[in-house]
Amino acid sequence: MTSPARSTDALVVFSRVHKSYDGTSFAVRGLDLHVRRGEFLTLLGPSGSGKTTTLMMLAGFETPGSGEILFEGRPITGTPPHRRNFGMVFQNYALFPHLTVGGNVCYPLEVRGVPRAERERRAAQALAMVRLEGLSSRRPDQLSGGQRQRVALARALVFEPPLVLMDEPLGALDKQLREHMQVELRELHRRLGTTFLYVTHDQGEALTLSDRVAVFAGGELQQVDTPEALYEQPANRFVAGFVGDAVTLAGTLADSGEPARVALPGGGVLEGVNVQAAAAGTPVLACIRPERIGLLAPGAAAANTVAATALDATYLGDHVRLRCALPGQEPIGVPLPLAALPAPPHGTPVRLELPARHLRLYA
Repeated sequence: MTSPARSTDALVVFSRVHKSYDGTSFAVRGLDLHVRRGEFLTLLGPSGSGKTTTLMMLAGFETPGSGEILFEGRPITGTPPHRRNFGMVFQNYALFPHLTVGGNVCYPLEVRGVPRAERERRAAQALAMVRLEGLSSRRPDQLSGGQRQRVALARALVFEPPLVLMDEPLGALDKQLREHMQVELRELHRRLGTTFLYVTHDQGEALTLSDRVAVFAGGELQQVDTPEALYEQPANRFVAGFVGDAVTLAGTLADSGEPARVALPGGGVLEGVNVQAAAAGTPVLACIRPERIGLLAPGAAAANTVAATALDATYLGDHVRLRCALPGQEPIGVPLPLAALPAPPHGTPVRLELPARHLRLYA
């Protein structure tokens, strides 16, 4: 896990935060996390991993069992939600059906006592920001899902909060609209510079949107890092398997040096990065991203290779996935560029290159 941000960079600090609903199991355990000022930080994990509970504790809708949450250096654990002054965007939009678009966006300003003329000016500005000019008089049921999501976003931004919290805000949208909204959200964040804290279970969404991603599992923070570092240098087996695709080979650590060496059941030996400093003799999983695996041409030589047998090839539009059998392992899939067609037929012996710098060994 990367080291937390310096305190001067941190807008929000979670310090040893625990949360349990039943007194025995933890929804969040020992959370230490810094949210940097102006960043787009995504909390990523499967259902029940603790990411939404973390967001709700920051929003004030849940209370930590122990630990402290700081905002701009001040404890806010006992501060009610309406006094935290954070913007919120939910998956179900939470728009008032009896109000117009303009009325929905004006509402946060109205409850803060902003004069009407100023409310209307700022609401119009917020709607323009999310490209909904001219729709102020419509009601939510007259809008598409993407438009309703934009209204919810404008309402969260209209009072210029220092922090915007988003809980699966694109989850109800279809794939094409979801991808379009991801681009718009990222561009909006760049323009505004407001701190965004975003919750999702979608790995692709997290990698697309974020400056950093915090991966949760079992109530614990597994790793927080940039999308590139998270993908290329996962800190443990969970992150390697959850973020993107990973090919895994079981073996035994033969040498714990740098590079480390892993012995495979079929007799092959591969070099890789000993991520957790495991001792020689430890059973390990060797993990690598599929696109890092190379299919060697007949007669070609390379370091860090294994013998395999071609099983079948599946055409996937932009590439072909060649399924290969290795002794003592589950079959693995190797992506091939279309230029590599035709793929080796069933039963063909092949050699696969797994570059040592991309092969990570986990105990």
